[in-house]
Amino acid sequence: MDEQTKTVYTRAGFGRPVALGTRPAVLVVDLIYGFTDPGCVLGSDLTEEVTPTGQILETARSRGLPVVFTITQYEPNLKDCGLWLQKMPGLDVLRAGRREVEVDARLGRADEETLVVKKGASAFFGTNLASILISQQVDTVVLCGATTSGCIRATAIDLLQYGFPTLVPQECVGDRAQAPHEANLVDIDAKYANVTTVRDALDYLDGVPALAPCAVL
Repeated sequence: MDEQTKTVYTRAGFGRPVALGTRPAVLVVDLIYGFTDPGCVLGSDLTEEVTPTGQILETARSRGLPVVFTITQYEPNLKDCGLWLQKMPGLDVLRAGRREVEVDARLGRADEETLVVKKGASAFFGTNLASILISQQVDTVVLCGATTSGCIRATAIDLLQYGFPTLVPQECVGDRAQAPHEANLVDIDAKYANVTTVRDALDYLDGVPALAPCAVL
C-alpha cells in the first residue's frame, strides 16, 4: 500500500478486522485448469497458490469442516455467458465438457465436496451458495482461489453483504498479473474481508471445534 492510500484509508477508518465465528467453511473459487494452466488463454501458473490452498483444505477436511468449490462453466452454445462474453471473449473456452472447467486435480476434490457452477464473477450470482452455507450453519468463510481482481473480489463483496465474516489467506489467491492482484488485496482488506497469511488461517481452522461428518440423505 502506498503512503497516500494508507493515509486516506486510515483517515476513513478502513481496514478494521471483522470478528470471526466458530463454524467456518472453506470456499475455493475457480481453481480450474482454465485459470491454473498457463497454456490456457485465460490461465497463469498458480502453483504457488494451489499448494497452500491444499494445506487449507487438508486442515479443513481433517476437522470435518464444510468445503465448497466453484467452477465457471457455460453451455456449448455460450448463450448463458451473456454480456460478459463481449468483454472477455476468452471465456469461450469455459464450456461444459472441456478440461478447462475441471477443478485442478492437485486440490483433490472429493465427490462429497459441494461443487457450485457459476456464470458470473461472484460465487453468489445466480447460485444457491448462500443457502448451502446457511443450511450448514456456517458463520465464517475462508476464501481461496482465482482471480483476485475478479471472482475473488466479487465473492468477498457478496460474502460481506450476506453477513459472512471472511478470511482471505493472501498466499491462496492469485491473478494473471501482479499489479491488479496487489491492488485488490489492499482493497479487499480495507473494505470487505480480513486478508491474512496462510499460517494465520491454518491456526484459526485448527482452533475451531471439529465437526462430525454430516449424514448423507
